[in-house]
Amino acid sequence: MIRRRAEAAFGRAAAAVRRSFTEEHTSRETAGSFSVGVFITMLPTLGTGLLAFVALAWLSERVNRIAMFASVIVFNPAVKWGVYGASFALGTAILGPVPGATPATVSLAAGPGIVARLLVGNLILALAAAGASYVVCHRLVSAHAIRETSLAATVADAVPVTVDDGDASRDGDSSR
Repeated sequence: MIRRRAEAAFGRAAAAVRRSFTEEHTSRETAGSFSVGVFITMLPTLGTGLLAFVALAWLSERVNRIAMFASVIVFNPAVKWGVYGASFALGTAILGPVPGATPATVSLAAGPGIVARLLVGNLILALAAAGASYVVCHRLVSAHAIRETSLAATVADAVPVTVDDGDASRDGDSSR
């Protein structure tokens, strides 16, 4: 029973991905949706970025929801710590070190300087990642459309799905 439910969920997800890539959205809409998702996900929104995803998906029919939410998989919480570290380093390189703050003695008074460097670096990295993700996603979706192969079919070929519900008539046994 659990296996059938999982297979049904996989089938629905595969159909949604197939429709998303081929019927519902152009390659530019898919790439734009993923790019916007990358930009929002990289910002230090403390989880409110998902609310922005829902609002964007509700406001526009042109948003490819699957592509936008896929960015959360790419920039998951484990990856974001590295993004924040790189953002702070980039912000410090641009704005200079935080006055009066050393790694050994950081006080609350240095908070605004640290946050400013984090936000400046993060905004620059988010813009760069969004641009790069648009180009990569657009090329992948365009190549997918040119080859006319279904992503879901490719996944289904790689992961064979069989239904075993104990019904002998499905196994080719028609001797009953």
